[in-house]
Amino acid sequence: MMGTLAGVLATKKIRTHTDRFLCRAEGDIEDVGGLLKITRIRVHHTLKVSPEEEEDARWAFGHYLERCPAAQSVIGCIQIDHDLALERA
Repeated sequence: MMGTLAGVLATKKIRTHTDRFLCRAEGDIEDVGGLLKITRIRVHHTLKVSPEEEEDARWAFGHYLERCPAAQSVIGCIQIDHDLALERA
């Protein structure tokens, strides 16, 4: 998911070097009918941008999941919660 978002950001010429872009993910594993399953994934992205880049960064965040092979593979089976925190570069 992070790589796909970075790719969409790149189309808007927003840099995602390691000092500007961070992703943290965690998930929940629950007993579903006697079987352990991943039921939810939470992904928190942090991106440093200039004020001029904010609108494009929000657009990219709003559209990357539809292009993400990993997300598209599990949507419908695993709840994906994701957010983006923008910081000043």
